Amino acid sequence: MLKIYHRPLEWPPFIQHQNNYMRQVVLLFTFILTAHIANAQLFTKEKIRNLENEDKKVLSWGYYLGFNSLDFNFDYNTDRPDIIVEKSTGFNVGLIGNLRIMEYLDLRLEPGLTISNRNLVYDESYFEGIEYTQSDLKREVQATYIYVPLLLKFSSKRLNNFRPFVTGGISTAINLSSNEKNPDDNSSGQFRTKTNMLFYEVGFGIDFYLAYFKFTPSIRGVFAINNELVPDADPDSAWTGNISQMKTQGVFINFTFQ
Repeated sequence: MLKIYHRPLEWPPFIQHQNNYMRQVVLLFTFILTAHIANAQLFTKEKIRNLENEDKKVLSWGYYLGFNSLDFNFDYNTDRPDIIVEKSTGFNVGLIGNLRIMEYLDLRLEPGLTISNRNLVYDESYFEGIEYTQSDLKREVQATYIYVPLLLKFSSKRLNNFRPFVTGGISTAINLSSNEKNPDDNSSGQFRTKTNMLFYEVGFGIDFYLAYFKFTPSIRGVFAINNELVPDADPDSAWTGNISQMKTQGVFINFTFQ
């Protein structure tokens, strides 16, 4: 009996390769077309411009609310395990004064209050040869800064109702929780830091022009310039003896209303 076997039709390899290539071309073309349409909608299509003359003011004012996450950067005298910093989310609030220098450049003063709390956790090797309790392995470092940044703001050209920018500058701060003048040190459970601090900071954000005000989310990196540590009276202190320098570093996320 004659048997006929049916095999599924298979395209030659070069045709399969061409089909895969065509699918990739179609996907790429679709992506480019979608991106082009989105770009046209966001950047090209004319929209009603809110607060048309907002950026022409020589002086403008506002306020900000935000959050921070602060850390410490340590330099050590000897090779021991790093001190672990337990961070928590802090709070920022303040005012803004903005001076327009030219079309794309502004000078900003942003005095405010910054609250943060950090815990330092020590390895047991720091207390080798001396008696200690579990509470000695942790020290709380509180910071309540009266914070005064002076920043330059470099803005791009306004695109409909938003405008990206980068910013950078220096800031000074007074730590109301520093305990710098406290005669008690870590032997009495008090970790001391300096009262007066200097920082530099860089960041970026976007101005959004709404119907009645300008809303600006921004993120900034903050880095201390001077050493923040007040060493204990004992130069061989388990808490400060191995620290050469201790400097604050962290991130600010602020939401500005002008």
